[in-house]
Amino acid sequence: MLALSRKKGEAIVVNNDIELTVLEIKGDQVKIGISAPKTVPIYRKEVYLQIQEENEEAASGAEASRLRKLL
Repeated sequence: MLALSRKKGEAIVVNNDIELTVLEIKGDQVKIGISAPKTVPIYRKEVYLQIQEENEEAASGAEASRLRKLL
């Protein structure tokens, strides 16, 4: 993992087309702005993990359904 220090108003560029900017720092919270192409999905990690879990459940359910049809 790369760890970088940034101050309010400073940014980090990822892959030439994604920019992360520190907008505000209040106590132990940091507000980050993300500028990226609309084709790049951006999720909070807890939401992303929930989506992954639901996709896995849906895929396993689809497999069971296909197997039932074969029998």
